[in-house]
Amino acid sequence: MAEQIVNGISAELLADVSWRKSRYSGAVGNCVEVAPLESGEIAVRNSRFPSGPALVYTRAEIAAFVAGAKDGEFDDLVH
Repeated sequence: MAEQIVNGISAELLADVSWRKSRYSGAVGNCVEVAPLESGEIAVRNSRFPSGPALVYTRAEIAAFVAGAKDGEFDDLVH
């Protein structure tokens, strides 16, 4: 039986995924990485701690976040 993927799973246990980060990420590891899972969900991890926990979101949750980011809803967090 395959291991169930849940929020907070060690990113090391997601060995067969392809992590990617934004081209806007800096060279010093200040980025968030995402990876599609076979289940259709999306795993998210902190690139500074690649073996740390991964949070798992549905595609709908990621779509809502990306739409909000594109619309500027989180701009106050970086200004």
